[in-house]
Amino acid sequence: MPRKPMLLFADAQYTSPYAMSVFVALTEKRIPFELKTIDLDAGANREGDYATRSLTQRVPTLVDGDFALSESSAITEYLEELRPDPALYPADLKTRARARQVQAWIRSDLLPIRQERSTNVVFYAPTDAPLSAAAQQAAGKLFKAADALLAHGGDHLFGSWTIADVDLAVMLNRLVLNGDDVPAALRAYATRQWERESVQGWVTLQRPPL
Repeated sequence: MPRKPMLLFADAQYTSPYAMSVFVALTEKRIPFELKTIDLDAGANREGDYATRSLTQRVPTLVDGDFALSESSAITEYLEELRPDPALYPADLKTRARARQVQAWIRSDLLPIRQERSTNVVFYAPTDAPLSAAAQQAAGKLFKAADALLAHGGDHLFGSWTIADVDLAVMLNRLVLNGDDVPAALRAYATRQWERESVQGWVTLQRPPL
């Protein structure tokens, strides 16, 4: 019996960087899936079947048959174990741990950037509001870490492309696409990642007006 396509639930505006990460992962692995949306502004994520299945009442949530899973890095790790090839993570144990470190850091730190440069500036329109001192400090921290990770001079964080490249590129592009000052090498890195076909699949989705 043919396997049913997975369901990926994202926000209605397609601005969630975490839903984007899972969308890219599914696309890279060539796993058939259907994309559905949840209206977060209306609180649909906190109601009914979605709230029950997602457990955390957040997006993204992936439904694979009778199994549902939320939290994007948990989902990408699940997909990696479900279908190892093509890989989302490095094969080497320590390098794979570093990729997961990058993912965890992007999701839990740099709050001033996430607040002042929401992904609306990435997927809709930039803002002319200047970065606060706190956001500038966070940007400096971001640049220092990214420079260290890319000191090898390659196109990707860990030699070959990984899902962590998408997550880091989104954070950098909050600044790059808004016209904020970003070091040239990091700007070029973020632009390269943005041009990847699976990433463009998300970037070019038709979005409703805000």
